[in-house]
Amino acid sequence: MRRPKLLLTVLLVTTLIGCQPKEQSSSPSTSSQAPGSTITINGAGATFPYPLYSKWFDEYQKMHTNIRINYQSIGSGGGIKQVTAGTVFFGASDGPMTDEQIKAAPAPMLHLPTVLGAVAPIYNITSVTKPLQFTGPTLADIYLGKITRWDDARIAKDNPGVALPATDIVVVHRSDGSGTTYIWCDFLSKVSPDYQKRVGVATSVSWPAGVGGKGNEGVSGLVRQTPGAIGYVELIYALQNKIPFGAVQNKAGEFVTASLDSVTAAAAKAASSMPADFRVSITNADGAGVYPISSFTWILLSEKPQDKERARVMVDFMKWALRDGQHFATDLHYAPLPKAVVDQELAALSKIQL
Repeated sequence: MRRPKLLLTVLLVTTLIGCQPKEQSSSPSTSSQAPGSTITINGAGATFPYPLYSKWFDEYQKMHTNIRINYQSIGSGGGIKQVTAGTVFFGASDGPMTDEQIKAAPAPMLHLPTVLGAVAPIYNITSVTKPLQFTGPTLADIYLGKITRWDDARIAKDNPGVALPATDIVVVHRSDGSGTTYIWCDFLSKVSPDYQKRVGVATSVSWPAGVGGKGNEGVSGLVRQTPGAIGYVELIYALQNKIPFGAVQNKAGEFVTASLDSVTAAAAKAASSMPADFRVSITNADGAGVYPISSFTWILLSEKPQDKERARVMVDFMKWALRDGQHFATDLHYAPLPKAVVDQELAALSKIQL
């Protein structure tokens, strides 16, 4: 006779437990992951280092199978906006954040140089087989709309013996917020006061001439399919797409082609006098053999992250990228960081509050 009473008691207890309020799950961006679960980290930004970052994230995931780092190649401007808004955990940019952008961020942002790269002037002139040479002022005047034809006397002067076509120049630039644009404009503003005045230096500028393409991929594509076009892209995009690119005159008066050695030469001086926040320009650098449109590219991390677990993963990833990851750079036509810069960055990672 006691079994019905026992059964009733069990049913009452079960009902009461089921009525208890459930503990709400935390947002993935702020919660710790359960042991053994996958940790997903999202980032966005520069297209300039995208080929290398894809390789790095893939190699790191092979060693840490429970970690997935996703990266959207949307341009430096977009990366800065998204990391500031907190929609991604880290950003990436080829142009350092401005003082105003840093003030707008919810916490101090750490700029971490990852590798060095070059921005090359690409062009589509089928009748010219010899690589062209450009001075900085000539490139500036092309992008200002002052030089409009390929047989202009200023281009001809820098390319003696080259039969330049009597055709119009189609200027191609980035349509999105871009660190590649920042590097390009940083160089042209240093060599052309008129360019500095009319266009200036930013990830997004008001272009006096030309048509826009999204990302390094978009600019590469437009130049490839447009006879008479000129554009600017990170070196690997020129090489991968087999688009001719020109040599650029450096501060020493030499016409230098973008290469690992010429980019490394541009970083030599910066490595010995790197500012504490790593925001430095190496365009139009001093010295022989220097390619003048060279730059560091940066990953942006908050110094006061809310999600400590993801922060610990990113710190570990950055240590790997600065040490072992540098070995992948040269195969993808990026220049590895100087050891002095790597040592400074490894010390700076301690600023991130874990």
